[in-house]
Amino acid sequence: MADTTFLTWPFFEDRHRELSAALEAWCAANLPADHGDIDAACKGLVADLGRAGFLRHSGAGKGESLDVRSLCLIRETLARHDGLADFAFAMQGLGMGAVSLFGSDEQRLWLDKTRAGKALSAFALTEPASGSDVANIAMRAERRGGDYVLNGEKTWISNGGIADVYVVFARTGEAPGAKGISAFLVPADTPGLEIAERLEVIAPHPLARLQFTDLVVPEAAMIGAPGQGFRIAMSVLDVFRSTVGAAALGFARRALDETLRRATTREVAGAPLAELQMVQGHIADMALDIDASALLVYRAAWTKDMGAARVSREAAMAKLHATDHAQSVIDKAVQIHGGDGVRKGTVVESLYREIRALRIYEGASDVQKIIIARQTLGAH
Repeated sequence: MADTTFLTWPFFEDRHRELSAALEAWCAANLPADHGDIDAACKGLVADLGRAGFLRHSGAGKGESLDVRSLCLIRETLARHDGLADFAFAMQGLGMGAVSLFGSDEQRLWLDKTRAGKALSAFALTEPASGSDVANIAMRAERRGGDYVLNGEKTWISNGGIADVYVVFARTGEAPGAKGISAFLVPADTPGLEIAERLEVIAPHPLARLQFTDLVVPEAAMIGAPGQGFRIAMSVLDVFRSTVGAAALGFARRALDETLRRATTREVAGAPLAELQMVQGHIADMALDIDASALLVYRAAWTKDMGAARVSREAAMAKLHATDHAQSVIDKAVQIHGGDGVRKGTVVESLYREIRALRIYEGASDVQKIIIARQTLGAH
């Protein structure tokens, strides 16, 4: 059983502890999901999370605000039980994050569906030549009368191929660089949108490369104002970047649980592994890394929930530390499990594959260091 004493920290309120307990009970009864068909599993998980009421936390209704601590608690708990369940929840939040923060009343009709688990969403930002460098996107949206015509390509899009609606970022040309980008809400059945390629990765998730060819959307599809796309994208990432750290934290906690079970039941030379000082040293390092990551993740979430306009530095620190150190924790778990640690289908082998992508998406680790350095230099 994972350590939950962190829930007594002053970052949390009773409602967070109640949410954690309710989700833990749901996870114990429903996870892990059957991963035989990844697309079907994601759709089923979204529907189940919606029926259980947990997806209401993935977006904010009109006049509401996103509670980042709840988002982080949910992602940490789901990741500890099933990486695909975490993915399914996370994409409902990230995909509709722009609508939660900046959407019109009409656009919020889609948010109602995603929060109920009746539609899947996706965040279409990355392009072949612009991953973490958002200001460098090339996809264009040309104004024609009362419409916009989108042409270009997006890649590594989570939920690509199964999403019902995409938030798409394109260059509208109000100014060079970051100031000339806008965001659009694009239903998946809009003519001109093609799933050009499904992408397979080491931890199976639904990902795709999207092609937009003379795709027409009305002016009302624009989220916010022309030229606000970069600001919208950064605002969404400001919220959800901390939750990536929370997912990594969930993976790390599960790795420690599996390691403790292994170390106390596996014997070497007539004694449990746990009696070896070297193994004890690894366990101490794992516990330390987990607590340090948890403090950074929930510091960032609490700071945002307390009304901070931007938490770029705090969120970057949380994501960087939690993902990099979860990788280290899981690697130690694999080592302590020996041959079973690399046996396909075991928990720690699955965690080893799951964690690697978190150090890349929503801003790679090296990019987080740049953000932290610039924010720190800018404060002096």
